[in-house]
Amino acid sequence: MAAGMRIVAGDIGGTKVWLRLAEVGPDGPRTLAERRFPSARYDGLLPMVREFLDALGEPPPAAACFGIAGPIGTGPRGEVARVTNLPWVIESARLAEASGIARVRLVNDFQAIGYAIESLAPQDLTTLQAGVPRPDAPSAVIGAGTGLGQTLLVRRGQHYDALATEGGHVDFAPTDELQLELWRYLARRYGRVSCERILSGAGLVTLYQFFRARGVPGGTGGSRAAPEPADVSRAALAGSDEAAAAALRLFVSVYGAHAGNAALAYLAAGGVYLAGGIAPKILPALADGAFMRAFRDKGRMAELLERFPVHVVTNEKAGLQGAAIAAARMI
Repeated sequence: MAAGMRIVAGDIGGTKVWLRLAEVGPDGPRTLAERRFPSARYDGLLPMVREFLDALGEPPPAAACFGIAGPIGTGPRGEVARVTNLPWVIESARLAEASGIARVRLVNDFQAIGYAIESLAPQDLTTLQAGVPRPDAPSAVIGAGTGLGQTLLVRRGQHYDALATEGGHVDFAPTDELQLELWRYLARRYGRVSCERILSGAGLVTLYQFFRARGVPGGTGGSRAAPEPADVSRAALAGSDEAAAAALRLFVSVYGAHAGNAALAYLAAGGVYLAGGIAPKILPALADGAFMRAFRDKGRMAELLERFPVHVVTNEKAGLQGAAIAAARMI
């Protein structure tokens, strides 16, 4: 990394966009300015970048990296991204040309979080299992939010490289009779049942509806056809809705089992990190023991999983921080 040079980082979501100007230093990027933009008021990322730099009186930086909530593909001249929940198509080459930024990289939003992991401070994490970390081993970042993101971290020299995956779309594997009943309920509705059908905001609402269909009492959401995910989690944690509480318990159990499967698939002895928007909001439910019981419930592999550290990422700007780190490594 070239000390003294300036970079731009972005966390691009369907609702909001965060942009950060940073200066590269010996200890990593140092934040100079940040700004939040409402996504719906703009027709693309370029006007935001121009407005951000112009307001600061800044020339185009040496590099930029943007973590994007949406799939990243490859075009004839670089990365191409389609933003989930926005009619935006972002092309790295066109963005570089139009903004004057020499180097532009687009990564998945969970890749961006992955780049941040090794820079997080102790106060950015809540530990569910200390384990015996192996810094040379792979790590995994998993996160339920709008969807179910998943990233593999592998050691490349002195740092981790973050590799995008579609691990959130693997098949849901029921582990008991209740989960088998849930699978049948979802299969009738969707056909194939992926883990993301359960481990997401929409999935939490679906679990609530599943328990209401089984006759479990509940009234979250009032007269609305379906409550918001935050309604379900709040009512569950408050103990004010029996169906919401049952939904959150099942959500946590499936989440733990899926995280354990990912840990086995990646041999993530470096650590398993739960990121995304939901985990920090349901910390009491994640920390009560059910998540880790499901995580370790792998028969002959249980003893192995006891050695893997498991943490919840509570830093809401981890994706922005990771994008800045990735941008700094480009120069």
